[in-house]
Amino acid sequence: MMLIQATALLLACCLWPAEAQNDSSRKQSIWDDPIKFNTKAKDKCTMIITGQGENTRLRLSCQGGKRSYWCEYVGKPHTCSAYNKNPRHYFVQMMWTLRKLHNACEGPKQLKPHMCKKATDDSQMILSSASASQSQPEASSRKTAARQAKQLGGPQTRPAPARPDSARQAAMKGFRIKTTQITTPQPTTPPAERYAKKVARQYCWRSLQGICSFAIGLFRN
Repeated sequence: MMLIQATALLLACCLWPAEAQNDSSRKQSIWDDPIKFNTKAKDKCTMIITGQGENTRLRLSCQGGKRSYWCEYVGKPHTCSAYNKNPRHYFVQMMWTLRKLHNACEGPKQLKPHMCKKATDDSQMILSSASASQSQPEASSRKTAARQAKQLGGPQTRPAPARPDSARQAAMKGFRIKTTQITTPQPTTPPAERYAKKVARQYCWRSLQGICSFAIGLFRN
């Protein structure tokens, strides 16, 4: 009887660590299969979750027809009790939010799935870094231009195009040539005639001023 009890105790001691190891491997398997989805712009995205315990990291990589981009979220979702019961569903709910966007990395800076809505903010995932989304042709053309400039020893400046004659003539129309006007001096009236007219205006009637001026002029001469 004692031999049977000892054998059962020995088996229990040997099997318990094995079961604990199997439970741990099942938890690890949650991260083995990436979560994949398509955005509203038909970009194909993959969510890869790494790290457990203190910090959990989510890396989101997306590939479109003419662009590719990525971003990372970091958080402590284990502080939410609902997450500990079903960790994968936590990130599936995040995916439901991100797939509604044209660019999955231009969503909210903080994401807290509905299952942890009542949990503290420590359980949310926070955007930590992201790439600049750019089209592949544009990126390749920039690399080609930079490589060519490096081979030539620096950026090359293009000479300014020569202005056609029509443009030059149009520009010359804006200038006006100022000419000096030569005025012809007016003949001056002799002093004697000016004196005769002055006296005639003072002492003769208007109708007789011409005769008076003539007479005074003769008299003065």
